[in-house]
Amino acid sequence: MIYTFTPRFVRSYRAFETNVQKKFDKQLAYLLVNLTHSSLHAKKFDEARGIWQARVDRSIRFYFLIERNTYILLDITKHTK
Repeated sequence: MIYTFTPRFVRSYRAFETNVQKKFDKQLAYLLVNLTHSSLHAKKFDEARGIWQARVDRSIRFYFLIERNTYILLDITKHTK
């Protein structure tokens, strides 16, 4: 699989501290190898639009689409509990 970032994702990613960026980078590596990796907790977030959600850590989530062999990273945000 390959990946691409939307402009929104890039803006959100840059707004996070370096330690969160590094955590995301690690999770992205897991995603590229195995969507079902246990630390991702990946799940369908919006079935109608095909949006998935996965964890960066307990308080940060990222959202993406899957189109053919590409992950389209949409956003990364603080998780509201």
